Amino acid sequence: MTEDARCVRSRSLRSVGRGARPGTVYLVGAGPGDPDLLTLRGLELLESADFVLHDELVAPSLLRRARKDAIIEYVGKRGDRPTEKQQRQSEIDARLVELAGLGRSVVRLKGGDPFLFGRGSEEAETLVRAGIPFEVVPGVTSPIAAAAYAGISLTHRDFASSVLFLSGTTRHGEAFDFNEIQGHRGTVCILMGLRRLDAIATALVRDAGREPSTPAAVISAGTRADQRVVTGTLANIAERVAEAQLPTPALVVVGNVVRLRDELRWFDDTPLFGKRVMVTRAEHQASCTIDLLRRRGAIPIEAPLIAIEDVEDVERITAAAAKLEGYDCVAFTSTNAVDRFFAVLGALGRDARAFGRSRIACVGSGTAAALTRCGLVADIVPTTYRGEALADAILRDLETTRGEAAGARVLLPRAEVAREVLPERLRERGIQVDVVPVYRTVRPDADHLASIVRRFADRTVDVVLLTSGSAAEALCDLLGAELPRLTRDVVIASISDVTTSAAKARGARVDVTATRSTIEDLIDAVEQHFAASADGAERG
Repeated sequence: MTEDARCVRSRSLRSVGRGARPGTVYLVGAGPGDPDLLTLRGLELLESADFVLHDELVAPSLLRRARKDAIIEYVGKRGDRPTEKQQRQSEIDARLVELAGLGRSVVRLKGGDPFLFGRGSEEAETLVRAGIPFEVVPGVTSPIAAAAYAGISLTHRDFASSVLFLSGTTRHGEAFDFNEIQGHRGTVCILMGLRRLDAIATALVRDAGREPSTPAAVISAGTRADQRVVTGTLANIAERVAEAQLPTPALVVVGNVVRLRDELRWFDDTPLFGKRVMVTRAEHQASCTIDLLRRRGAIPIEAPLIAIEDVEDVERITAAAAKLEGYDCVAFTSTNAVDRFFAVLGALGRDARAFGRSRIACVGSGTAAALTRCGLVADIVPTTYRGEALADAILRDLETTRGEAAGARVLLPRAEVAREVLPERLRERGIQVDVVPVYRTVRPDADHLASIVRRFADRTVDVVLLTSGSAAEALCDLLGAELPRLTRDVVIASISDVTTSAAKARGARVDVTATRSTIEDLIDAVEQHFAASADGAERG
């Protein structure tokens, strides 16, 4: 190694807890597909870099973790033409050098691990030659992760004490020479070998000395909600995979450890696995729901039926936020109300202390959690997440803290259009209620709505989650007279009795209603619905 290269190497060493540095390239392993498998260091760099250059197989949800002003560039390369791939790789190398040379911090986000068939070492060599500081952040390797998610332990004291990773295609597109592993009896993991699976299985028997009865598995889209696994032996695995029409990327695992799958299968054997679930929440609220679904093995479909906007009359919100001390209680009926109200409060240079002696009420645990993030703990949270229950809880609290509810003042920041049951019940007891709209619900643009209709028409939705009365009404209005036909084979799940009533009033069938009005309970209810259906099918 030259002296210049040694200097570059020393400059590449990082300090723990530091984000991306100007003029530095970070070769970050994104893992095999499940975004939860990105390392903490990788996430730290992704959230702080100026540029992110990513491969095709990187999970889209990871890219949303980049800095809002970061520039994201797709640099993926797929296909069977080595010359074109090399040309593309040369362009990537040049781009890394260019950006770092301009003093920008760059994350090169690569599927799996940068140094395991990821060409990260070649990119690092380019950076060394150009005098560019770099850091390598290992990723969870795809063969280890995909096998684990398929219930296959690559080593086992009874079956295999060694693992061999190899590429089914060499640098120039030629087949791997399996004579090189003749006599190896451990587990073999073959990447980039799906298109040559028949030839590979034959070569493992003919050249490597494996028995035709050796167990084999092919794992497509490992660790993702669309993961598919086909098992067999070297004698029949190619035929079985062809029948199943498995797509790339795929991992081939050969060895007796494949026998463990039936016993250790855990990821793709859950009620929601592979179910395509439409998330109708507003875009800024969908990420939490999407993460929860993905962790249950479902395939989330982002399809917001509503959008949240600021109201035009900001002066009323500002006036209310400026005189919070005058209210006996402030009641929040949604996370949107919390977020919008505190945004105005912050613009006034005020914080949680502005509430003074006011009691704070929240309609449910989700709204209370949003309040906690703003530095306050709710005093009043009913066990039933409905406006009626919230009104009763506020009345009981005021009677306890003031001696009587009559004459109290309550501030209700809420949506521009909402149910009137809460303010009406409070006013009936002599309470002054100031209703202040802090946001409004609107419908997305026509092109977006048309794409949702196509989803139903193409039968690519298994479940639709209705998380508000507004979303329920929007779905019914969108599908119109075609609602019964287009949702015939779709499980419609509602977050609350109120939402269910709104859907049924517009002619929708509701199959599942959560017992509590939280996203977690809604997903639990859907999972229980499918589990019960599976049990019924088995008994039948």
